Amino acid sequence: MALDVTTKDCTALSDSELAEMADICADGGHCYGVGELSKQVDIWVLVTLVREGNLLRGFSFSTLERIGGTPCILLGVAAVKRTSKRDATLRALIGDNFRRALMAFPDEDVLLGTRMSDAGALEGFRLLTDIVPRPEHKPSGEERAWGRRLVKRFGIESNRYNDKVFTITGDGSPPLVLDHESLKPETIEVAVAAQFTHLDGSRGDCVVVCGWAMAEELLKHG
Repeated sequence: MALDVTTKDCTALSDSELAEMADICADGGHCYGVGELSKQVDIWVLVTLVREGNLLRGFSFSTLERIGGTPCILLGVAAVKRTSKRDATLRALIGDNFRRALMAFPDEDVLLGTRMSDAGALEGFRLLTDIVPRPEHKPSGEERAWGRRLVKRFGIESNRYNDKVFTITGDGSPPLVLDHESLKPETIEVAVAAQFTHLDGSRGDCVVVCGWAMAEELLKHG
């Protein structure tokens, strides 16, 4: 069955949809309850829902905005249900965010920024360029500055962020990340996976990740 994707204003989310989202989280890596998800409604502007028939398979909270004049897609909490179609669900989530970005920022390159706690989530960044952090790449001063800008936008205290390794130290609560587990984790490059091995999962550590969606790539999602 084909996947159906919709994006709408967060304020249009119903209680039943929030409950469905919480059910996905309960089956995944981070258990966000209805209470935590309800808080995200007040923080973010858009919510994207991916369904297979009547079943919710994935969701993301996001906003489209300019930071210092640069067009950005900011992804908040997002989760993909652990099914055999999880990779397609992730592509659908990111693809619809690209579609919205094309509408908001035509003919512009757009920065996509989010938080991750598992290397598998990087599968959502396959169409991006100049991803940071990445193996064998020393981030430039401007790239490190982008990490700090995103951390500030995510509402994280600066003393919890290490801009050398793009890592947020957790506070004991589940990290608000793009939660996706690869269907084929054995295919993840060792060097890519190594970027996440230092994280303390019990503390809620996560990595800030960003990359560029080029204007010509966004056009494919129009």
